[in-house]
Amino acid sequence: MRIIGLDIGEKRIGMALSDELGLTAQGLETFYRTSLDKDISGIRTILAQHGAQKIVAGLPRNMNGTYGPQAEKIREFATQLGQQSGLEVTYWDERLTSAAAERTLLEANVSRGKRKKVVDKLAAVLILQGYLDAQNR
Repeated sequence: MRIIGLDIGEKRIGMALSDELGLTAQGLETFYRTSLDKDISGIRTILAQHGAQKIVAGLPRNMNGTYGPQAEKIREFATQLGQQSGLEVTYWDERLTSAAAERTLLEANVSRGKRKKVVDKLAAVLILQGYLDAQNR
């Protein structure tokens, strides 16, 4: 089963795709947001192209475990995406994934301009890989 991982932000959505066995996550692309309808339509096209059967959306939590306003925006978006695509949406704690992605890119000496282009995709990989690892334990 192919699973798509999403790091949903205000301006960009990082995307990752699992292998067919559900063992590894690979970066797919960074989707640049324009409007809700176009975003949902564009992501549905990508889901169909890759034969995705499930969506794992990163859900930000505060360090004390509570959810803030950004989490509610992500839930609203992911709920609509799930309804319109007919796919199950699962949420995964994404605390510190963007920071970990940024740190990984810094350690790899990736330039600032290139980091901005791939940090969301790498965060999606970390979200999806965390989910896959938990499922395979």
